[in-house]
Parts: sequence; C-alpha cells; structure tokens
Amino acid sequence: MESEDRQTRKSNLRLLFEALVVGLVAGIVVGSFRWLIGQTLAMWQKGYQAAHANPALLWLLAGGVLASVIVAGFLVKQQPHAGGSGIPEVELQLQGKLQLAWWPVFWRKFIGGVLSIGSGLFLGREGPSIQLGSTVGQGVAQGFKASKSDSRVLLATGAASGLSAAFGAPLGGAMFIVEEVFHNFSPRVWLNALAGAIMANFVVSNVFGQTPVLAIDYKHSFPILQYWQLLLLGAFLGLIGRFYQWGLLNFSHVYQKIPVLPRWLHGIIPALILVPVMYYFPGYVGGGNNLILSLNQIHAVNVLVLIFLLRISFSIVSYDSGLPGGIFLPILTMGALLGAVYGQFMVDLGLLDQKLVVNLIIFSMAGLFSAIVRSPFTAIMLIAEMVGSLLHLMPLAVVSVAAYVVNELLGGVPIYESLAGRMQTKEDNDYVGEADQLTISIYEGSQLADHQVKEIAWPDRTLVRVIHRGQKDIIPNGNTKLLAGDLLVLEIDENQRGLVYDKMASLQEAKE
Repeated sequence: MESEDRQTRKSNLRLLFEALVVGLVAGIVVGSFRWLIGQTLAMWQKGYQAAHANPALLWLLAGGVLASVIVAGFLVKQQPHAGGSGIPEVELQLQGKLQLAWWPVFWRKFIGGVLSIGSGLFLGREGPSIQLGSTVGQGVAQGFKASKSDSRVLLATGAASGLSAAFGAPLGGAMFIVEEVFHNFSPRVWLNALAGAIMANFVVSNVFGQTPVLAIDYKHSFPILQYWQLLLLGAFLGLIGRFYQWGLLNFSHVYQKIPVLPRWLHGIIPALILVPVMYYFPGYVGGGNNLILSLNQIHAVNVLVLIFLLRISFSIVSYDSGLPGGIFLPILTMGALLGAVYGQFMVDLGLLDQKLVVNLIIFSMAGLFSAIVRSPFTAIMLIAEMVGSLLHLMPLAVVSVAAYVVNELLGGVPIYESLAGRMQTKEDNDYVGEADQLTISIYEGSQLADHQVKEIAWPDRTLVRVIHRGQKDIIPNGNTKLLAGDLLVLEIDENQRGLVYDKMASLQEAKE
C-alpha cells in the first residue's frame, strides 16, 4: 500500500509538472494571439480614420476586410472545427464524442482568429483562446506520451490556461472549465487546471502588465436597501439572455437559405456590414473592451439602447457566419450596456444615484453571462478578477442568480452545450477500443446516491474501479453503498466514452 501511495504521488507530481508546461506554452501562444488581434484592430481603425480625409481609401479597406474573411473562411472550410468559438469542441472532446488532431486546428484557429477578430467583427478572442489552449494541452500530452486520462486533464488545463491568458483571470479560467466545460470537480482536474491557469497568467502579465482587463473604478458600495433594484435587473438580464440564446441558435438558418454563397464564404456578409459601422462608429467595434470602459460617460438612455441593438444584432450575424471568433466578450459587453441602460433609466426616474450606475454596469456583465452560459460561479469570479475588486461579491451574486433563475423559467439552455448539440458527432456502437477511464461525481439527490453498486443499471461493459471518498480510496463490491460527494472512477471502452457519459448524466438526474 505504501508503495502504491508513493507511485500515486509521483504520478500526480508528474502531471502537475506537465500542467505547468501547458500553462507556460498556452500563455505564450494566447498572449501572442491577443497582441496580434490588438495590433490588427488598431491598424484597421487607423485606416478608417484616414478614410475620412480620403474617401477613396474606403474601397481599399473594404477589399482588405473581404480578403481577410475569405482567407479565414477558407481555413474553416479546410478544418470546420477551427470555426466559431471552439468551446463546444472542447466540451465534446472531454465527453469523448469528438476526436481532433491538435495541429490542424491550432494553426488555422490562430491565423483565422487574428484575421476575423482583428478586422473588427463583433467577435471575442476568449473562446478561440480556450480552444488554442486546449490544442496546446493536446500537443503537450502527446509530447509527454501521457495516458488517456492524463491527456484529458491536460486538455482541460490548456483550456483553462487559454481563458486565463485572454482575460488575466486564472481563478475564473479554472472555474469555467470545471463548471461549464468539464462538468467535474475532480481534484485532478481543478488543481492542474488552476496551476496551468496561474502559469499562463504569469506569462501574459509580463507582457500586458498586471492591470485588470476591465479596470473600472467604482468605490461606492451598493446600498442594501436598493437590492430590489438588483432583482429587477437580474430579471431583465434573464429575459434578454433568453432572446439572445434563441437568436444565436436560430439565425444560422438564415445563412443556410442564401443560395449564392457557400458556407465558407458567409463571412462576407458581416464583413460588408462592418465597413460602414467601422467608418462611422470605430469605437463600438470588436469584442468591446474599450466600449465597456467608456460606458459610464454615456448618460443618454436612447443612445445606450441604440448601441446595444447594434451590438446584439451584429454579434449574432458575426458569430453565425462561422468565422473563428467567440461570444464570450460580446456577452460581457452587452451585459455592461444593459446595466447602463437600466441604471440610467432609474437615474432619470429619480430612483437611483448617478454614481451607482457604474456598479450596475459591472454587475450586469456577470448577470447576462450567468443567464446565457448558465455558469453563475464562473460569472461572479470572472468579473471580480477582470475588474480587479472582490469588494462587491454579494450584489454580483444576487444579479447572477436572479438572471439565471429567470432564464431557467423561460426555458433557457446553456449556450455552449446547445451549440455542441448542433454538431454532428459520430458515436461508434461497437466495443472494439482499448480500456479507458471516466471520472464522475455523485450529486446530492441523484439516482446514484444512497444506492448499492449492484442496484445501479450501469452502462454495458462499465466497471466501477475505485471510489474516492474524502481522503479514502475504496475498492467497491456489489454491496458498497454510494454516497453523495463520492468520486467514481469507471473503466469503460474508449470508443463508448460519449455513450457512457450520456447514460451516466441521465443517472445523475434527481430522483422522482
């Protein structure tokens, strides 16, 4: 037993070292990706500014934007999973429903992302950064010849590192992976994901500095007697979040009805829309960082509403074109706009002090993210890190939970899970693969809790290898009783990982 413990510690330390390598490489890759997008966008903005003095230059700029999206679209045509945000792909890979070679996705996502996001389309860098990080995790795992189980941990670590490097938020990055992507709070996952995320953040901090990405200065606590405002705001965000989910999942059908353009050229449509938007409103394009930082200076509700309508419509048009780019930052930007709209409206009614509008701008970013992505813990932690303040966690939580509940009541679904569900994935029903492992947590109230192993209708060819309960490892037999909080290690067929994942998810549903 002592020898086994020593071997386990050695294995865990080796995995932690590999996770740090993943974080280091992901930090370099995503930091470069982030820098190039910033430089490319600044170049386009200077060009459009110069076009005001020389209108003929506008035609050259339009041609350049079209060329950019055509090249990006061609890269997606070569490798379809290099398009979009990449988060649904990461989810499917971790569930065993999708297998991708890392290098073909990596370089196409990097180049295509710089071209499409850097052009000024309403796309975010965070989703692509997560996928870039995950491909780095795959590459490092391949280089170290890691086991299948360790390879998945390193893939998840890379994804967390990518988000950490994109936002400067290591805690939010690790939380997003375990809450939304991996759906597993296994210590092997979160510890290594956090280690990689910290390493990636250290790397980018040496390039971009330690100033938070959204360093918004707000010094006034939100009055406790005004918390009813937070509930109304949360309900408002939950409603708008449901509309955005519906729009994003359905507007792709409009693209499919365009007869003259193949799928890989759909990016031409948002590119043509972008030219006049960039020409007249250069400060409102891109993911939205700078717009968020300037919102507290706009006090006209009608102007804020118009900016929001532009952002939400063009975000949907941009993303559903299939170009490399995400919705992560655009969601936060729309949330900030909605907070400004609500706050300024209440100020005009005399129900809110003007100095508190900036608080609502921050709270609304977490609220809309919680409603659309359905990850409230990530929303709270991410915004706290991005803003650089932990002083207002309570109102962040109130708005996030209220938005989540209202979106749930309206029939909302997690957006990344829904996008993953639209992808066609092949599941082989023949058991011909090598042995693999699947780790699951037992939730309170699930059909697994408080039942003996022999009482569970396990998927075919599934063996419960070990139960992690606190600090103990239990080798189970048929009479072993499963408890809420247990971590089960299942031995499965590698070709049936996705099928077993779905069946175990159904067993995790609450008892009737």
